[in-house]
Amino acid sequence: MLESADGVTRTPGHRFSKPLYPPELRGRSDPLFRGHPKGLFYLAFTEAWERFSYYGMTALLALYMIDQLLLPGHVGNVAGFQALRHSLEFFAGPLSNQALAARVVGLYTGFVYFTPLLGGLIADRWIGQRNAVVIGAVSMSAGHLAMTFDRAFLPALLMLVVGSGFLKGNISAQVGALYPPDDEARRNHGFVIFSTGINVGSVLGPLLCGLLAQVYGWSYGFGIAAVFMMFGLVTYLHGYRYLPARVDPPASESSRLTRADWHIIAVLGAVTALSVFQSTAYYQLFNVFPVWMQQRVQPTVAGFHVPIPWYIALNSFTCIVLVPPLLWAWRQQASRGGEPDDVTKIGIGAWLAAGSNLILAAASVRPGDALVNPVWPILYSATLGVAFLYQWPTLLALVSRAAPAIVNSTMMGIVFMSLFVSNILIGWIGGYYERMSPARFWGIDVVIAAAGGLLLLLFGRRLTRALRTPYSERK
Repeated sequence: MLESADGVTRTPGHRFSKPLYPPELRGRSDPLFRGHPKGLFYLAFTEAWERFSYYGMTALLALYMIDQLLLPGHVGNVAGFQALRHSLEFFAGPLSNQALAARVVGLYTGFVYFTPLLGGLIADRWIGQRNAVVIGAVSMSAGHLAMTFDRAFLPALLMLVVGSGFLKGNISAQVGALYPPDDEARRNHGFVIFSTGINVGSVLGPLLCGLLAQVYGWSYGFGIAAVFMMFGLVTYLHGYRYLPARVDPPASESSRLTRADWHIIAVLGAVTALSVFQSTAYYQLFNVFPVWMQQRVQPTVAGFHVPIPWYIALNSFTCIVLVPPLLWAWRQQASRGGEPDDVTKIGIGAWLAAGSNLILAAASVRPGDALVNPVWPILYSATLGVAFLYQWPTLLALVSRAAPAIVNSTMMGIVFMSLFVSNILIGWIGGYYERMSPARFWGIDVVIAAAGGLLLLLFGRRLTRALRTPYSERK
């Protein structure tokens, strides 16, 4: 939910074959951003609208499939769905509507994180980042609009996956390209502004889409996501002339990897692989959590029927408001020489994710059909947000800083591929939700997150020492 743009920041050791800051864009600054390039304004707002539409739609997806799409009178109208169902049941056996929905949501969210690697390659080699973002925004706008029709459900998901592949990584790369190579401080501030747009969109999307879906129907929730994605496209096209057409990849000081470089790559790969445990426990927030909420939690608070996506928005909101106090706490720890290193922070995030799921497991132990007080999912969502802050931004920063320059972008792509693996696992695990008690299901997620925490506790110091290999020893 809270997303970082660190995946495209360049480390001070990088050198460039060509200036990333296009000559035609130099000197164009907008006072609104205190001297930042005008293009930053358009990129930040484009990404805010895109994240609004993505998180708003994804927060509705599981419940929409269970409560409408897969019911008689609807599922028969969905083009290609029977073929998809037969394919999934060929491997998993007969699937209930909830299990089928869990697998489809897992496949969708997984491939959303897989296609940006392909979209980046196409942009780098052939069409450039600017054209790629336009293609992605058009595809996503069409996909969100198609979601308002049952028949177009699968083509809609396909257009959203393809569009995300073209847009997600390429728009972030353009942010860094707006600044001269030696302007690290201003570039970092630019990414903070850009990330703010991401996070605001991730909060507002579930709030508005969830409310409209509850009051007026599913098509209105998906329709407003389409409207805001179109806003993003219009915003991007309006700022088109202020954006670089192509971002040249960084060139390292050496054209080959040394033995020490390969060692660092292996260590970063191990840390990334271990983070899959926490991500798997975390992203059930979009899959089974809404289903559990609908079945097990009191729907009203003070007489108001709270839309389930609002609990998901709370997770994003927590990620925003807790950044300043968490950074302050880390600075205080650093002043006393006790700030955890990056690997330890990721491990802490895993334990917090385990604790978050333990809240739901404990809350699910209820006599008979007694409903859960909403305070428990609120605590779950908020604590899970803290877990995310310890893990995901830290992992992005670690890989961006430590990976050898020649493969820095590739390693960042591998980090995002870990979310592809996590979401595929989430869909598979979510398919077993109805076969066990809710307490047992969330208990399994506790074990998954704790397993990652335990492995990082056992091997964390060794991994940290390996990552501290001096740069001079990599040659």
